[in-house]
Amino acid sequence: MKIALGSDHGGYLLKTEIKAHLESKGYEIEDFGCCTPEAVDYPDIGQAVGEAVAAGKFEKGILCCGTGIGISISANKVPGVRAALCGDCFSAKASREHNDANILALGERVIGVGLAKMIVDIWLENEFLGGRHGCRVDKIKAIEDKFSK
Repeated sequence: MKIALGSDHGGYLLKTEIKAHLESKGYEIEDFGCCTPEAVDYPDIGQAVGEAVAAGKFEKGILCCGTGIGISISANKVPGVRAALCGDCFSAKASREHNDANILALGERVIGVGLAKMIVDIWLENEFLGGRHGCRVDKIKAIEDKFSK
């Protein structure tokens, strides 16, 4: 599976840990930055990963910033993106099964590395259930279509 990975400076260390974790499991990763702990603007990274996932170049994306909030909001502005900010395992599973989230957002200043790795693993291992959830995701897409015209 190809995964787009990105962070701002507030999520740089967590992204580095997640990247090594995913590579050790055999995932193909492309790192969209940032590449140092120097300050960068999270909307730039959120947009870049969002566009790559929405275009189908990557099956999924993972984003990190200090809280995960700003970078997930930015990614969600890209049509076709359903970025879910998760700080626990249940939300990670539900975001895949119920919401068909295609980007996971994490906050380095909110959760530890161990929990982040568990969240990532659970998020990647679960699939969208469809059914009644598919109807709801279709409604999300309809809202997106309405406002992107």
